[in-house]
Amino acid sequence: MSFSPETPPPLGTPAGPEVGNGPRIYVACLAAYNGGRLHGMWIDATEPDEIMEQVRAMLAASPEPDAEEWAIHDYEGFEGVPISEYASFDSVCALAAFITEHGALGAKVYRNFSEDLSQAEAAFEDYAGEYRSAADFAEELFRDSGTEIPASLDYYIDWTALARDMALNGEIMVFQTGFDEVHIFRSR
Repeated sequence: MSFSPETPPPLGTPAGPEVGNGPRIYVACLAAYNGGRLHGMWIDATEPDEIMEQVRAMLAASPEPDAEEWAIHDYEGFEGVPISEYASFDSVCALAAFITEHGALGAKVYRNFSEDLSQAEAAFEDYAGEYRSAADFAEELFRDSGTEIPASLDYYIDWTALARDMALNGEIMVFQTGFDEVHIFRSR
């Protein structure tokens, strides 16, 4: 199978473009799109200035003359967080850096704070750690406080109910990321 110069080889083939590992966006030329053609490119969401430079080059190579409008038509690597078609490259890159650093947990925290990146970043200042369950966190917190529980009463304490009450009272936030894998954040 050979490819013509106009037809790029498919992604993932030895001759095709490399698939990026981090978050990236597909920016499309709107002039071409409105003219019934797909013209755009995948761009790693790293630096806003680099993205804009690549967008300008993509628009200059557009099959439509004088193309100057663009939109984000697709994205990947953002752990399910939606990206607006007209999101600024600054906000896209900031979110990409946050998701790259914190992964799926970061995406869950970001969505919990109504997609407010500054609040999601601040939440990690109160990160208490990863536990098998919220009950394990509640038990560890209580035992680390130095309060002695008589052995005869130890089995009567319902750590699951205590953890549930802590979450309902707003003392902690609990995010499950896998089987026997929860992440606890103390609330402010």
